[in-house]
Amino acid sequence: MSAGFLSRRKMYKLSLLCVAVAFLAINAKSRDIRYNFDSTANFSKFKTYKWITLDSEAPIDKLTDEQIKAALEAELAHKGLTRVDTDRADLLIGYQTTEHIDEKLAGYSTGWDVGPGWAAGGWHGSTGGASSEKSSLIYKGELAVDMYDTASQHLIWRGVASKSLDAKAPAEKRQKHLDKAVSKLMKDYPPPTK
Repeated sequence: MSAGFLSRRKMYKLSLLCVAVAFLAINAKSRDIRYNFDSTANFSKFKTYKWITLDSEAPIDKLTDEQIKAALEAELAHKGLTRVDTDRADLLIGYQTTEHIDEKLAGYSTGWDVGPGWAAGGWHGSTGGASSEKSSLIYKGELAVDMYDTASQHLIWRGVASKSLDAKAPAEKRQKHLDKAVSKLMKDYPPPTK
């Protein structure tokens, strides 16, 4: 074999390796966004919301809580929702996340039920309440947002964004990742109507 053939072959292998590494890097950075909603809910009637605190086995620090709420508030305002601090809010909105460990997905413990048709997404069983029969974990770095209709007392929307938080990232980069994740998560809110 000639020296030229070997170097071309090595270059070809090196090129393939570079493409594979780039593909893995792109996939590692991409966020998985998933959401489910009550198909019978009239999302156009929701104009106001109030924050609620969902139970969590691994609560986050106050600064991270403020950053998440600020990112969500910006997107919710962009969608025409106004935050209020009264019990007359159209929606109750809470979130969960975990930076360090996987934890069970919790709900708003009022005895409220999930909306009709919710089980189609596989996140909740047909038994109602905020319990889950299938996928019931928030994985490290995920952000899960729940919206409850105060009139019907149902969970009507849940969205989950992966790779939202990175405890090891510098503060500026961390906020940038969070803002992008929340923007992508809220992109399809309100859900498309048929």
